Amino acid sequence: MTVRRYAALACLCALTVAGCGGGSDPEPTPEASGPATEATHTESAEATASATPSEPPQSCVDTVAASLTPEQRLGQLLMIGFDTNAGQTALDAYVRDQHVGSVVYLGGWEGYEKVRSTSAHLQSLVSTSSTGDIGLIIAADQEGGIVHQLRGDGFTRPPKALEQAQSSPAELTALANGWGQEIIGAGVNVNLAPVADTVPAEVGQANEPIGKWGRQFGSDPQVVGEYVAAFLDGMAEAGVTGVVKHFPGLGRVTGNTDFTAEGIEDAVANVDDPFLQPFQAGMDAGAGMVMMSSASYPKIDPDNQAVYSSAVITGLLRERMGWDGVVITDDVNAAALADLPAGERAVRFISAGGDIVLNGDPRATGEMLDAIAATAEADPTFAQQVEDAVERVLALKDEMGLLPCS
Repeated sequence: MTVRRYAALACLCALTVAGCGGGSDPEPTPEASGPATEATHTESAEATASATPSEPPQSCVDTVAASLTPEQRLGQLLMIGFDTNAGQTALDAYVRDQHVGSVVYLGGWEGYEKVRSTSAHLQSLVSTSSTGDIGLIIAADQEGGIVHQLRGDGFTRPPKALEQAQSSPAELTALANGWGQEIIGAGVNVNLAPVADTVPAEVGQANEPIGKWGRQFGSDPQVVGEYVAAFLDGMAEAGVTGVVKHFPGLGRVTGNTDFTAEGIEDAVANVDDPFLQPFQAGMDAGAGMVMMSSASYPKIDPDNQAVYSSAVITGLLRERMGWDGVVITDDVNAAALADLPAGERAVRFISAGGDIVLNGDPRATGEMLDAIAATAEADPTFAQQVEDAVERVLALKDEMGLLPCS
């Protein structure tokens, strides 16, 4: 941890008044009055200012970061799954004892009241000892079509993205605002949507993760970008933070990374790929996070899947495209990532430049936290990457009003 980020702000000393150590100042003589006195005062003020330089006020993010324990900082880097069939208190220990900072609803949650009461319960776990008084990100995947985790009374089922794109962008913004009002009312402050993947027309439904289900806005990246921005605008108007996914694009693969490690290579994508345009449009429109793909892009990085690739996350997304916000994984329990232990998945993602590990199986939480902590202790470069990731997560939470000083 660095002094720059986590040292407490030093108290500023009061300026001393010249001559206060002796008797009372003599009355100025006539010769001492006028311009000469003003010059003397100016010189004195300049000398005092140079002797006691002022420090910039500490930001809310820095203040909160300085107050957290090492364990609380690491907890901000995990988002764990809350299965609809689990009891309302199923994640209590993870938040209270392991300081997890984000939760995602999985498995299809039926009914507004169930979601609302569960969200309220989760936020009630926030305390000085659990999360350092930092509110939780509570996420759901409510993109539309087959992918809608919030269902039943009180929730509208958005149509699939291909159908959303039959509306004008302005109409989609209005629709997304309505969907966002429903989910924010139920205590869900992040929507893991929209999909920014472009599926070429010639691939279509042969694209298992996206095209098969009509999850894309279209086959023209410029059009896709317009609807990505429109969707995000509507969510933002409702107070919901949106997420663009799955960077740098799943539109050309055939296999679904959730279920297979086969057919998950995009041999076309490169750093100048036009299919990156919708992601840029989403970032420009105010997305809160960018979600990584778990597929492979050999023209960008021949050795690593995107979620583990510094060439993709740091080189392309952050440095080339200018993204300095939060980067999140897709669910790291995916079949495409199953060849590595859970702790190593978390470490490799953060070392590539990522921030929040979405872990659908909360039972792996301890293994991930231990692996991150052990690697940070042994590797100063990785330790700095951890601190940078924490800072980005806290900055997002500050924007969302989740920090105690926000």
